[in-house]
Order: sequence, then structure tokens, then C-alpha cells
Amino acid sequence: MLISPCRLYRASFRPIALVQHRLPRRLAFAAASHSHAPTTQDDHVLRHVFDSQSFWRSFRHTGGCTATQSKGLFCNRYLTQPQGFLDFSRATVEKCQRLVANVVGASTKGERCSIPYFLDRLSDSLCRVLDMADFVRSTHPDSSWQESATQAYAMLFQYMNVLNTTPDLKAQLVAALGDPEVRAGWTSEEKMVAQILLKDFSKSAIDLPKEKRQAFVAFSNRISQLGTKFVKDMRPELPSISFQHRQLRDVDPLVLQHVTRRHLTGVSIPSVGPVAITALQSMKDEAARHKLYIAGRSALKSQLQTLQEFLQTRAKVANLSGYRSYADMNLSDKLAQSPAAVHSFLAALSKDNESQTQQEMEEMLFLKKLEKGDEDTSIQIEPWDRDYYQTQLANKQRSRSRRPDFLSAYFSLGTVMQGLSRLFTQLYGVRFEPAPIAPGEVWDPGVRRLDVIDEDKGRIAVLYCDLFARPGKSPNPAHFTLRCSRRISNSEITEASISHPNLDPMQVINDGMAISHNASANTTYQLPTIALICDFEEPSDHHSDSKEPTLLSFRNMQTIFHEMGHAIHSILGRTACQVVSGTRCATDFAELPSVLMEHFAADAHVLGLFARHWQTDAPLPYEMVAERLAIERRGQGVETEHQILLAMLDQAYHSDLPLTMEGGFDSTKVLQDVWDRYGSVKEPRETSAQGFFGHLVEYGGTYYSYLFDRAIAGKVWQEVFDGGRDGAAIRREGGRRFRDEVLRWGGSKDGWKCLAGLLGDERLRDGGPEAMAEVGKWGIKD
Repeated sequence: MLISPCRLYRASFRPIALVQHRLPRRLAFAAASHSHAPTTQDDHVLRHVFDSQSFWRSFRHTGGCTATQSKGLFCNRYLTQPQGFLDFSRATVEKCQRLVANVVGASTKGERCSIPYFLDRLSDSLCRVLDMADFVRSTHPDSSWQESATQAYAMLFQYMNVLNTTPDLKAQLVAALGDPEVRAGWTSEEKMVAQILLKDFSKSAIDLPKEKRQAFVAFSNRISQLGTKFVKDMRPELPSISFQHRQLRDVDPLVLQHVTRRHLTGVSIPSVGPVAITALQSMKDEAARHKLYIAGRSALKSQLQTLQEFLQTRAKVANLSGYRSYADMNLSDKLAQSPAAVHSFLAALSKDNESQTQQEMEEMLFLKKLEKGDEDTSIQIEPWDRDYYQTQLANKQRSRSRRPDFLSAYFSLGTVMQGLSRLFTQLYGVRFEPAPIAPGEVWDPGVRRLDVIDEDKGRIAVLYCDLFARPGKSPNPAHFTLRCSRRISNSEITEASISHPNLDPMQVINDGMAISHNASANTTYQLPTIALICDFEEPSDHHSDSKEPTLLSFRNMQTIFHEMGHAIHSILGRTACQVVSGTRCATDFAELPSVLMEHFAADAHVLGLFARHWQTDAPLPYEMVAERLAIERRGQGVETEHQILLAMLDQAYHSDLPLTMEGGFDSTKVLQDVWDRYGSVKEPRETSAQGFFGHLVEYGGTYYSYLFDRAIAGKVWQEVFDGGRDGAAIRREGGRRFRDEVLRWGGSKDGWKCLAGLLGDERLRDGGPEAMAEVGKWGIKD
């Protein structure tokens, strides 16, 4: 595909991170409260705009802007009202048609030298509408804005599909790539853009005869329909299941009281969801656990039929495009490059994880035998035992610590945002500066705007923080890139001055949104514009700052660190070309900055930058964090094995099996074969858990990516940031190294070369199965 909307990296699509951390022998927090942490006026304001509603109400209108007329959503001049989305779309199509004409009409070497530049502008123009529209239709609370955004998205998506099946665009790109003199005039970024777009063309069946191209489009549309249906219909065959009262006596009554249905013979509870999870963790009765486990992993028969057609249609699309399987097609532009390399990684990771998994299985088996009072050698851990015995082991560790978990009192949202700003200042020389809100700029009064300020370059990004719950809002944390970074050329400014003589050329080029100009270098950039979405409880709506602010659990604090990892990638990946800006890198490399941030979130010196009690201002005793991490580490081996199995299943489903399996494709048998071959415990034959594997739609052969980036992040944490020892997590040396070797490149440099430079390991430079296996050997470790 020539043009595609910015990739979105949402926490809802990632497995839970269980990161290991070295525990210091003794760490009081006084030593970690570093005096060189910045304490500017903006730093204090940053805390208050998130922690105090009254402060925020007075601050949000302090920018000196007395106008009441809307400046437009995101300060986009078209988006002063919902209908403006359609005007924005029509103006964008006209602009794109001019850019297409420039590419198709290029005939001289000089004109062909500009083809990557014009294609990048074409991508940028489309993504500005598509990414904003996708965000607004899913996030804006006003239905009229949602509807207009949906219409705008459909209009641009249809036009994008026309471009993706326009042979002249590819022919011109191929001709330019085939001319050494033309290529010699390109920057390294432009060469990467040309290669990326050429690979995308190869996946769009653009070279096929008309009939096959039409079949490709029809298959692609069907895949979209089936994928939506599959995710929507993830329901069990039995929505609820009955138990006798005595079987549920170990389950927290508060959990059961609002969801159970009582009847003469017992109680019915949902077979999936939070209550079912709690029941599996709590029920001592093994027969009851078995019954609930089977029910919760038995999907609708129609769901399995949908999955079969979905996977078979994907395989047909891959075959039409000249690939053996969908995984072969989808991995061709990833770091893995091939299914064989993915298997090398997963096999090595599985071997590294084997001893820890075995130890955890033995601990659970010991507890099961102890509970049953039976030394029978035939007793074994079953799939429905895992959650129960892991919970028992964790509870034993909690009871030994005898310390209540009051961590959230040290993590007010304002102090966490303050801490992130201080951390980024220490590592990268950038900080967050709260900014007043212009009329019409945001979609909800609770949205805060932060300008990202570089100590040398000034303002380099705009970050909208929509972090509080409201009716109808998705509970899933997310990072959206609303607009990527891109350098604006002088010729583009001249072009805008001629086409719109009565308007500021920057208003024409950038639709009124933020830019930065460096007078000494004579360069102008459009600033990346980012939105972070969370679903935290809003602080008390009182005029006294003594009222309780939004307090985050340790997990929620980790989540916002994770999402900020994506944001800092978007912010610092400041490239001249939009196609390779920020998080627009290979999918299996994009989670590295965010997973790495989870290590920072548990580091004593990082927490020392901000974690203080919201009432007493006392520093956080790190022993509380150490105990929490020790409990979280329990069962990590078994959980890692589970994620490896899912990644292997994803590979099997996107191999050639959907079209070549002997006796016809059977998704249940494929799952059982994977678990039988690689798992510590076999999956019961009567289940069909694949009907709940919604990640298949999003990942399509790349589910291994999160494990892959977790392994890399652990290695980077140890070798670049020295595992956090002696304050290394907040030293500029490590931050500069990570920024220079990884973040600043976005997707403009091959990820393997970034890693080789960052870690000083030339074995990684060319990638391939050997490099993938090497990463697997690192394991999921601190």
C-alpha cells in the first residue's frame, strides 16, 4: 500500500508487561531525591494543572487570547465546526491531485529526483486527515463531530485506495530508483522512503492484471469485514455457568454481589470477564475451576467459521501478491523479515525461559499436593490450576511482607507528569510546558495541552493529554500521532505564496497548526502533534488544593510511562520526511521505547525525581516498590511461555496452513498441535480459545513483536543505562546514546543498524535468523 494512516500503538493491544528488576539491598529514598532535578516555575505549574481542578480552570484561559471565535480543533483552521472536516478532506484531495500530477508528469532527471519528496508530501497530506479523523471519530464526545470525521475518513480512504492501484505512480518510482544519477541526488531519508513505498506497492497487487487486481480489492474488503466481525463476536458459547454455593465460598463476595444470578440449586456467574478471572484465581474446588475454564475458552461455532474464512482470505491475498503465506508478506518489511527468523527468535526465547517455567510449575505442583494432602505421583498441574496456584503463591508473599499497599498515595497524576518531564530533561534535554487552551482547540474541557520544549531548539512538539474518564470514553490507554514531523521546504513556501497570495503561506501549508522555524539554519518543521488517552478518575472538583488529586495505582503509573515512551519517540524522531517520522518504523521495533520506559518506572532514582506523598510530601520508601515487583515477578516464566505459545499460534495461522492443511483447515487442531509441542501443559480438547484471540486481526503474523521488544529493552536497560545502578537511569550519557542511535532516526534507519550501534554488537547489523535467535537468547530479563 502506497499510503497508510499513522500506526497507533495502544496498550489494549499488548500483553501485560511483567518486567523483572534488580532489587537494591537497601534503598531509602532520601538518597534518590536528587537536588539537580529541575524545579522551575513551569515544573510547579505542571503538577498543579493535573492535580488541581481550580488551578486548571484559571490557567487554561491565561494565554492572553480574548477572542471567543473558535481557532479550530488542534488549532486546525478547517476544524472550527464539524462540517469543516469535509472541507478539509476536499481541500486535501485537490492538493493530492496536484502532487500526483507532479509525480506522474516527471520526465527529466531533475523532476524524477523530486519523486520521493512529492510522494512524502502526498502521504503527509492524506495522513493529516486520516489520522485526525480516526482519532476524532473514536474519541470526541460530540456525535456530530464523530459523524463528520467518519465521512472524512471514508472519503480520503477511498481516494487512498485509488492511489494504491495507480500503476503510473509505481512506474515512476521504479524508473527513478533505476537511475543511478537520480538516486545520487537523494538524501538517505529519501532513499529509505523510496524503498518503503516500493515494498508497499508490492503488497497492493498493483502489477496484476485487472481481474486479479479486482479480486485483490474484493479480498481486502472482505478481510476488513471479517476482522471487524471476529473482534465484535468474541463471546463464549455459554455466557454464564452455574455453581453450587459452596463452590464459590472462596470468591470475594463483593466481586460476586452485582453479577451473580441466584437460583434454587446455586449461583450463576459470567463465564468470561473480571468475575470469571477472579473466580479462577480463588476457587479451591478443582472441579469448579475445570468447569469454568472450559466454558470461558469455548467460543461460538460461528466465530470459528469467521476465523477460518478470515485466515483463508488473508492467505489468498498473499498468494495473489506473490507470497507463499500472509506471514511472509507481512514480515517482509519488519526486522524479522521472514517466518523462519521469527521461529528462530521464539525457539531461543523458549529455551531461555524453560528453567524458570519449570521451577514455577514445580512450585505450583508442590502447593497442589500439599493442599490435597496427597503424594500421588499422578497429580499434575492442569491448565485451570495455573491462575489459582499462582495467586496462592503471591498471597503467601504478600502475607510475609505484612505491609499494606499504599503506593498510589505517592503517585498523584500531577507528580507523575512532573516526574516524566524531569526524567526527559535529565535524559534528552526536553521538558513539558503547560500551555493555555485556545477557543475550540480541544474536544473536552478536561484536556490539557503541553508544549514540548528542547533546551536548544525551543518548542519541538505539541502533546494533548486526555487522561480523565467521561461517559462513553474508551477505557483503553492509547497513543495517537495526529500529525508527524516533517521539514517544510522553501519551494513549498513559495508555492503556497503564489497559490494563496492573500494568506500567510504557513497557514496554507500547515492548516494553522504548530510549526517551528530555525532562523540560523533557515529550516522550518511542522511539529509532531500527539494525543495521549487514559481513563483515570478526575480530581475532586473543589476550589481547595488540599482536596485529593487523581492518585494512580502502580500499574497505571507504569502505563502512562509506557505511553510516554511512544510519545517521546514521536517527539524526538524528527525527520525531514514524514513517512519515516517518529513511530513510523518497523512494527517489531516500535514498542522498544515504550517497553524501555517500564524499566524507568520501577527505578529508585527515577522515582526519586517525583514520587512523594500527596499530603505529607514524604518521599516514597522504595521497599514498597521492591515488594510489589517481587510479587509481580511470580509466574513470569509461565506467563512468558503463554505469550510465546500465542506468538507461535499466530505464525501457524498465518502460514500456508489455511489453504494447504491436510483434511481441510482446522484452527482448533492447529492450536492443540502448538500447545502439545511447545507448552508445559496441554490445552483441553474441548476448548476453542482461538475464538477469543482478537490480536490476530491487529497483528497478522507479528504478535511476537512485543516479546521481541521486551527482550531488546531488557538488554538496553542493562547495557546502556547500566541497569539503573548508581543513578545511571537519570544520566544524560545514556539518554544521549539512546536518542542518537535509536529515537532520532524514527524509521529512516534500519532497526538492526540502530541496535548494532546502540549495543556495539556488529553481529546484529544485518539482521536475519541468527540475529533474531541472538535476541531470543537474551530472554525477558532485567
